[in-house]
Amino acid sequence: MEKHVQPADDPGDLLILVNDNDEIIGYEQKDICHEGNGILHRAFSIFIFNERGEFLLQKRSLGKRLWPQYWSNSVCSHPRKGETYETASPRRLLEEIGMKSDLTHLFKFRYQVTFGDVGSENELCVVFAGLSSGPVKANPDEIEEWRFIEISKLNDELKQQPQVFTPWFKMEWQRFSDLDLLPQLLDHWASPGSKRFKRDFPA
Repeated sequence: MEKHVQPADDPGDLLILVNDNDEIIGYEQKDICHEGNGILHRAFSIFIFNERGEFLLQKRSLGKRLWPQYWSNSVCSHPRKGETYETASPRRLLEEIGMKSDLTHLFKFRYQVTFGDVGSENELCVVFAGLSSGPVKANPDEIEEWRFIEISKLNDELKQQPQVFTPWFKMEWQRFSDLDLLPQLLDHWASPGSKRFKRDFPA
């Protein structure tokens, strides 16, 4: 596994607090946003596929406060104060796995889940997808392992061992599958400039 070192998320980063309509209502430190039941804030998840249509999974590092050593989507993080979803997502893609990709907006959803007495995720999350066959350069502060996996095998693992995956990834993948987005994405990526991909799905 090729690795690089970029600055990891800082617990003191100011995240963007929002209401149910995704309107900014303030800012708070990352650690505080995840205490107790959590404070609703902006987040994003990225799904990376390679040219064979395989999905990039990562196992979160042991040092993560919430859901350490759980398998999850390719990248997930938060816009910081002053960033948009669209500016924060490519930044984090490069920081966390050393990749660049044109990202396509899929959908937005809200969720709240608690990790024992450690803390919670309480997020309004935008999900993006991208295509990249470049080498993975995993940030060891964030990622313990990574692998590309065939979609059929991923679906089997989610059914057989759901407990090893993060809750938000399971929610996102279910919606991704229900909307049958992968064939649309592969077609979209195969046709540069195509407008056939429907970008704006219901929140």
